[in-house]
Amino acid sequence: MSTGSPSNVIRLNGRSAGKARRKKSRPKAGPQARPKTASAGAPAAASIKRPGADASPAGQPEEARDRAGAAPDSQRLAEHMSQAVDASRKLVAAYLEARKTPQQHFDSLFGDPLNLGGAFSKLIVSLAGDPMQLHRAHADLWQRYWSLWQYAVQRSLGQEPPPAIEPDNGDKRFRHEDWSNNLVFDVIKQSYLLTSQWLQDVVAKSPDLDDETRHKVEFFTKQATDAFSPSNFFWTNPEVLRTTIEERGENLVRGLNNVLADLVRGKGDLAIRQTDMEYFEVGRNLATTPGKVVFQNEILQLIQFEPMTAEVCKRPLLIFPPWINKYYILDLRSDNSFIRWCLERGLTVFIVSWVNPDSRLARKTFEDYMVEGIFTALDAVEAATGEREVNAIGYCIGGTLLSAALAYMAAKGDKRIASATFFAAQADFSEAGDLRVFIDDQQLRSIEERMNEAGGVLEGSKMANTFNMLRANDLIWSFVVNNYLLGKEPFRFDLLFWNADATRMPKALHLFYLREFYRNNKLARGELELCGEKLDLSKVKIPVFLQSSREDHIAPAKSVFKMTKLFGGPCEFIVAGSGHIAGVINPPSAQKYQHWIGKAGAGNLDDWWASAQERPGSWWPHWLEWLKPLSGAKVPARFPGDGKLKVIEDAPGSYVRQRS
Repeated sequence: MSTGSPSNVIRLNGRSAGKARRKKSRPKAGPQARPKTASAGAPAAASIKRPGADASPAGQPEEARDRAGAAPDSQRLAEHMSQAVDASRKLVAAYLEARKTPQQHFDSLFGDPLNLGGAFSKLIVSLAGDPMQLHRAHADLWQRYWSLWQYAVQRSLGQEPPPAIEPDNGDKRFRHEDWSNNLVFDVIKQSYLLTSQWLQDVVAKSPDLDDETRHKVEFFTKQATDAFSPSNFFWTNPEVLRTTIEERGENLVRGLNNVLADLVRGKGDLAIRQTDMEYFEVGRNLATTPGKVVFQNEILQLIQFEPMTAEVCKRPLLIFPPWINKYYILDLRSDNSFIRWCLERGLTVFIVSWVNPDSRLARKTFEDYMVEGIFTALDAVEAATGEREVNAIGYCIGGTLLSAALAYMAAKGDKRIASATFFAAQADFSEAGDLRVFIDDQQLRSIEERMNEAGGVLEGSKMANTFNMLRANDLIWSFVVNNYLLGKEPFRFDLLFWNADATRMPKALHLFYLREFYRNNKLARGELELCGEKLDLSKVKIPVFLQSSREDHIAPAKSVFKMTKLFGGPCEFIVAGSGHIAGVINPPSAQKYQHWIGKAGAGNLDDWWASAQERPGSWWPHWLEWLKPLSGAKVPARFPGDGKLKVIEDAPGSYVRQRS
């Protein structure tokens, strides 16, 4: 009789349920984060003491206790579990403290601010109306499970069959070697992948759903399957189990401290830290390109950057970033700063730094941002340089504002913008990506109620959470595992610091944007009126450069491409590799990704792709080739304060430092 462990016991040495799979370990993503004893953000009163040598029985030193064998290890584990229970009690207390009224408790448990009930009710009715399709779907699921069962049996007999299903190439959840080497966890992984894929297929094939409902149920079904991944749970994540055994539960104590700190920082909501928020500081190691604030009003500061060449192009470059986040996405570090790169190539660069609005600015409208933002900035650039015409860039929602302003200027005969570049921006919102699932009439009413409760603004954290949901595995669940289950501190990452540095939205501006652009698509239809003028983008005849990204879920390439059919002048359209941020912020020195250039005048995006040529690396040099002929002759470099505008303060200014 064998005296070894029974075959149905989960063991973490890769040899459970029969012979171990002989397979090379898959590389882990990036360096391992160094665990810390507690979250820096946790309040001292709520922090849980880290177990140490002084906690050993009878004052024994650590080495003596380790020599004592398994019993002291069990005692250490019991101590850590006791502290974990104490931490859990404090977590519950902190959560309930933030929801003091019965209505807040009810809303947090049973509210439906996303209007999911109606969408999924339609799905159920659709499935129930076609019993044969539901029967075929069940048969398909059993067939998938049968393939997995055959795989498991063959693996247990020492064979090397092909997996029934494998994670996508970009899926980082299952990179730990035990997900492949340990049969039990391999089967758990594949069972999850099969089931989640099947469920998404059922939703996608359900009949009689309108496009809006189908998009919503597909999106939130994906959210649910991502949330229930076995990698997100203690008992079904082999890396977490291994770490807990090795650290005798200390990782769980650290993780619970991290949860508590995030709850306190989020005032009852779980504000998951994505990076080391104490390491980065705007103006010290972010947004350091030299410049001066030369103008400001209620909604913006205008920054003129110092030249980096003896001569510059005559026509200045004026950038309008999104006001949902802050401008320094274009000026993170010196080696990936788009602003610095432009300065080094002889451009005079101005950028708008939008205010982080509070309730005093709740009534500011889209028209106000056009008049007091774009038009006032144009006046200020002329005062600073003497140049009436500029080349303009609009990024994301800043590009939407710029496109509306161009239509208004075309109607008025205003020619101060000689060319326009759009980074990941949209003017036609008919296929605007996953954000549309948050913008039905009921959700808009819910957003308005929340803004009223907050004094007429939408808190920046609410927008940040929405954007994080678009890439939940990367921006939510990976940090749940790293910070809470493994008890590690998040890595230092400048882009994620910027992502967390969100701004508030004024009520009037934000609701107008969501209703008139996302919901009603009035600009593309020629129905939008601003300042008494009906806007027609076909009257915009200036050269336009449209940048999109292949993996962008916020401004999909097919949505950006639609702008080529709206403007009346020549349009250069390109697709960059990666997504909404990394597709834009890709300096040539990084030698990353690629971009595609196609023929102008393609009828649709598929036709454009048919002619597109792939080029390695950054698209920035191609854009500069397009811009240089539009930038004028060389003139002596201009410095902030040389013109009619005097210096107010050093860049990056004070508006960008205002935290939500």
